[in-house]
Amino acid sequence: MAPSTANVSLEQQNKELVADFMEVFSTGDVEGILSYLSPTATWWVGGTIDGISGTKDKQAFGEMLSSLSTATTTGAIRLTPLAFTAEGERVAVETESYSEMTNGRVYNNLYHFVFVVRDGKIETVKEFLDTEHTRAVFLAP
Repeated sequence: MAPSTANVSLEQQNKELVADFMEVFSTGDVEGILSYLSPTATWWVGGTIDGISGTKDKQAFGEMLSSLSTATTTGAIRLTPLAFTAEGERVAVETESYSEMTNGRVYNNLYHFVFVVRDGKIETVKEFLDTEHTRAVFLAP
């Protein structure tokens, strides 16, 4: 029998939600991915990469995800969480990505994500990553 959520800390619930989100993210199911985000969610990506870096609202994030599906051979970038730290509504996750790209390159990046979860939905995400690797894989000629 599954434990009741009354016996599970908020931090544990939030870590499980983020882990589930990363599993769905790894499938490339854009609607499934967006279902984890609140209507007012924002996603920020570090760096200065045109079309990738900066803050996106839920709709713009969904559009970016849709464009990624055509850049990868599997239609998705697999995210593997390596370590979680949670406090209150904040969940920090060290993560590794992997995807084979249609341009013949391999995208294998390391991230530090900071999620804010409120009322069972992801409200904000900050994504720190190796921008030079991203630029080389996605944008280099």
